[in-house]
Amino acid sequence: MTEELPDLAAMEALGTRIAARLRPGDVVALEGDLGAGKTTLARAILHALGHAGEVPSPTFTIIETYDAPPLRLPMVHADFYRLEDPAELRELGLEDYREDAALIAEWPARAGGFAHEPGCLSLELEIVGQGRRAIVQPGGDWVGRMP
Repeated sequence: MTEELPDLAAMEALGTRIAARLRPGDVVALEGDLGAGKTTLARAILHALGHAGEVPSPTFTIIETYDAPPLRLPMVHADFYRLEDPAELRELGLEDYREDAALIAEWPARAGGFAHEPGCLSLELEIVGQGRRAIVQPGGDWVGRMP
């Protein structure tokens, strides 16, 4: 499925639709070039889940966590851009953070990818003129609840 995202409002609307369908154990895997909108979409999802404050990019911390409440469900926002090897995930303790939470993963390929997980919703964000385009590929658990 392909979705045109001509402006920030469209990106926020997509984030709201994804947030409404997220469950614990899900992964929202965000790929795309620098500036394609990965962090913008992650922020939209977290705000739609109930986060009222700033959503820092986890580029340097790699992992940021958000509790429920105030969010509808616990969330992990990770940016794997700086990983050199997927084995580094063990040192970061990602699996411990993911227990009973959903994960937003920026640059998921650098972490070994998540597309093999049935709860993975993969989005490839592309810059198209002044807007963006999302190429969406759902895992099996997303059938019937696509955003």
